[in-house]
Amino acid sequence: MHDIRALRDDPAAFDAALVRRGLPPQSAGLLALDEARRAAIHASETAQADANRLAREAGEAKKAGDAAAFERLRAEAAARKDAIAAARAEADRLDAALRDALMVIPNAPLADVPDGPDESANVELRRWGSPRAFDFAPREHFDIPAMRGLLDFPAAAKLSGARFVVLRGAATRLHRALAQFMLDTHVAEHGLTEIWTPVLVRPEAMTGTGQLPKFAEDSYQTTNGWWLVPTSEVTLTNLVAGETIDAAALPLRMTAHTQCFRSEAGSAGKDVAGMLRQHQFEKVEMVTICTPDTARAEQDRMTACAEAILQKLGLPYRTIVLCTGDMGFSAERTHDIEVWLPGQGRYREISSVSTCGQFQARRMNARYRGPDGRPEFVATLNGSGLAVGRTLIAVLENGQEADGSVTLPPVLAPWLGGATRIEPDGRLA
Repeated sequence: MHDIRALRDDPAAFDAALVRRGLPPQSAGLLALDEARRAAIHASETAQADANRLAREAGEAKKAGDAAAFERLRAEAAARKDAIAAARAEADRLDAALRDALMVIPNAPLADVPDGPDESANVELRRWGSPRAFDFAPREHFDIPAMRGLLDFPAAAKLSGARFVVLRGAATRLHRALAQFMLDTHVAEHGLTEIWTPVLVRPEAMTGTGQLPKFAEDSYQTTNGWWLVPTSEVTLTNLVAGETIDAAALPLRMTAHTQCFRSEAGSAGKDVAGMLRQHQFEKVEMVTICTPDTARAEQDRMTACAEAILQKLGLPYRTIVLCTGDMGFSAERTHDIEVWLPGQGRYREISSVSTCGQFQARRMNARYRGPDGRPEFVATLNGSGLAVGRTLIAVLENGQEADGSVTLPPVLAPWLGGATRIEPDGRLA
């Protein structure tokens, strides 16, 4: 959420940031609402102060034995109650209206984010690895012979409908091994603390990280009001909601492996084949809580953590910075990592690492206390390290062989009982 004080100080900068996002200027309407809110607060405070004054004067009249003045002043103080209540109600209404208006305005992009309307204006930062030269036509993951029956989409459709999958045998083992490999690497080599969190959260948690109120249709809500998390960014980030942390304890660097749930609203017709875009999937998420002045460096560090997983797996990728028109709602700068999928002959997103500055912290009221003792809002960052299902796809497609088998990355052998291959008949070997 935006800081209304910063908007008052520089409305032109606020509007310029919205324009970069492809939105119209909104400062005039917000400032008018803020002015009305402040006027209502002033009226409420003035009415209360007037009532307090009359009450004091009534007390003094009573002490002086002036019964007539006492009754008159007491009656006047009582008459102020309705005015006080009305002024407070109006102040509360306008405060809620301003908060609601600010809640649906996206974060301001950093100055070094490239401008552009959509993904066509994203800027490539670097590439790692070279796509493998196949001496046969590479297949997509769901057409690889070794995966016949192991990626069971008909069974999932019978159970749940479209955009689900049932994994069997070696596919299940590989999926689990990838998640464990990612977690162990992040903990042992990258210094992240592993956390286990619920996947059902209160609406306040979804609001804190920006999924609500604007993007309710993208997630699933239960009948009793809980929400299924679209990523453990929601739970990990909200661990500091309402807290004031000592600066010496920062940065907090966390990781979690969870089920994730997304309705994929608006994605009809996109990636309908295979398991690239699912309603239920797993991710190993990374979240950092830090001071605002260290957030950009933390974003680069988190990006390197995600890239390290792909490098260990030997999967070619490229890293891009998203333009203003392609960034997520809460982000002020985002790095996407796209892995090479030979079955599609293109790079596809496998991780997104964003710094949100103080945008989420202001919504969650998450602060830190620096050396001067004054509380300030923390900065928050989140990133995939990685999406497990998409990593499974990349491993299968990059490791496929002409005979229908799949050669697996050697680094996974300790998590696969020493296996380095999936045979054409689906057996680990």
